[in-house]
Amino acid sequence: MQHKLNRLHFANHFVQELPGDTDTSPYPRQVKGACYSFAAPTPVRAPRLVACASEVAALFDLSDADCHTDFFTQVFAGNQLATGMQAYAMCYGGHQFGHWAGQLGDGRAINLGEVVNAKGECWALQLKGAGLTPYSRGADGLAVLRSSVREFLCSEAMYHLGVPTTRALSLVTTGEQVVRDMFYDGNPQAELGAVVCRVAPSFIRFGSFEIHAARQDVALLRQLLDYTIRHDFKHLGEPNTEVYLAWFNEVCEKTAELIVHWQRVGFVHGVMNTDNMSILGLTIDYGPYGWLDNYDPDWTPNTTDRAERRYRYGNQAQIAGWNLNQLANAIYPLIEQVEPLQAALRHYSTCFINGYHDMMAEKLGLQVFEPETDKVLIEDLLKLLSLAETDMSIFYRRLADISTESEPSDQQLLAVLNEAYYQPAQLTDAVIAQTLTWLRRYIARVQQDKTTDLDRKQRMDAVNPKYVLRNYLAQLAIDKAEQGDNSMVNELLEVLRHPYDEQAQYQQWAQKRPDWARTKAGCSMLSCSS
Repeated sequence: MQHKLNRLHFANHFVQELPGDTDTSPYPRQVKGACYSFAAPTPVRAPRLVACASEVAALFDLSDADCHTDFFTQVFAGNQLATGMQAYAMCYGGHQFGHWAGQLGDGRAINLGEVVNAKGECWALQLKGAGLTPYSRGADGLAVLRSSVREFLCSEAMYHLGVPTTRALSLVTTGEQVVRDMFYDGNPQAELGAVVCRVAPSFIRFGSFEIHAARQDVALLRQLLDYTIRHDFKHLGEPNTEVYLAWFNEVCEKTAELIVHWQRVGFVHGVMNTDNMSILGLTIDYGPYGWLDNYDPDWTPNTTDRAERRYRYGNQAQIAGWNLNQLANAIYPLIEQVEPLQAALRHYSTCFINGYHDMMAEKLGLQVFEPETDKVLIEDLLKLLSLAETDMSIFYRRLADISTESEPSDQQLLAVLNEAYYQPAQLTDAVIAQTLTWLRRYIARVQQDKTTDLDRKQRMDAVNPKYVLRNYLAQLAIDKAEQGDNSMVNELLEVLRHPYDEQAQYQQWAQKRPDWARTKAGCSMLSCSS
C-alpha cells in the first residue's frame, strides 16, 4: 500500500516561480542571479526515529501512525524523497554580529518542498543537518544530536507557549558520527549525527532580500518581494510601491509582537543575525538560545557573544529594530523614499513599547496598563528582581498566589515568594524591605482594579508559564538520548505541550535550576557549534 507521504500534494511554488542556480553540483560557491540551488540530502547509514510531533504531522494530514513507519524515518533522515518533493537550499546573506557577512544561505538545511493540505494551507518542510549544499562554506552541512534535541524541543515548546515560531515535525538520529569542536577550543569530538524536520509557512528571512540588494540585482530583489507578498501577504493586494511599504510595515509589527513574546517568557535567541530573522515574525534557527533562570537582562547564552553581549536578553528589542533597519535598506531600491521607511521603523518602536507595557500588565494580572502608575511599578519590579538572584518563571507564578483580599503579614508575603530565590543569603534586610515595599504597592494597585484573587490568578497563570525548556532540562534529555534513551525527550515534549497547566505528575520539571547546572556545559552558555 502506498504510504500517505507519497499522496501529499507538493506545490513547490518557490522553485517553480523563482530563478534557481544553473550549477547543480554541491560544492560551496557564490551563487548569483538565483534564489536557491538544488541540493540532495546526503544518505545516512542507520536512521532511527527519536521523536515526532503528531500535531505538526496533522498540519499536512498525516496521522501519528503514518509517522511511526520506516518510510517516514527514511524520508526525514534524508535517505529518500517522497513523491513530489524537490530538494533545494535557499540563497541569502546577512549581517552577523552587526557586520555584513555576504552570502550565507542554507549551509545545513535542505528544503523538501511545500505541502498544500486539505484546508489549502501551504507548509514548507526543511531538513536541518541533512548534508552538504553550495552554501556550506567549508562545513559539512551536518548536525549533531545535541543541537537537534534542543531545536526539536524548543520549536514545539515555543508554539505551545503562544510564541510565533517555526515548528518541528521529527527528530531522527543518523547512525553516523559527526566531528564538532563544541567550545571552539581545539578539542573536537565525534558526536552522534541527527536531522530535524522543520516546518513553517515560509523560511524567507531578512537576509533573503539583503543578498540581492548587496549585489545590486534589483530585478531579482523585486521578483522575490513580489513572490513573498503574493504567497504570504495576499491580503495586501497585488505588489506595487504602496504595497511594498504596507508589507514592510507589517513585518515591523510582526517582529515587535515576536520580541514582546520573547521578553514575556524569558527566551534569549542568542544569535539575532539578520539571516536568522523571519519575514513572518517567527522564531527561527534555534542555535545557542537559552532561557532566563534567574532574571538578568545582561545574560546571553552565546559564548561567541560573551564579550559584547550584543544579543543579551535586555537588548533584543533594540537589535530587532537594527535588523529591520537593514531590511529597510535592502528594499529601498524598490521604493526610493526614505521617510515612509523611517515611519515604519518608528512604528516598530511604538508597537514594541505599547506591546511590552500591555504584556507586563498581563504578567502582573492588571486589567489594563495605566502609564502614570504602572510604568514605575514595572521598572521598580525589574530592579528588584536583580537585587537577589530570582528565578523569573517561578517568581511570576508565585506572585499570582499573593493575597490581595486579606491583610497578609510581611512573613506571609515573603513565604509565598521564597521558592523563587537561588541564594537566600542575598535577601539582606535592605532587599527584604524593598521587596515588601513593592509588594504592598502591588497589592494596592490590584485592589484599584477590584479584581478577585481567583480571577487575577487565572489571568496571570495564562501568560506566566510554569514549564519552560530550562537549559538544564534540555541537557538532561540530551545526555540520556546520547546513551540511546529517548524517554526524556518524549516526556519533555509532552510536558511542554501544556506549559501553563499545573501537571502535578511533572512537578520536578518546574523546579529552578539546580546548583550543579550553574556552570555545566549546555546549561549555562552554548556555542554556535552543532
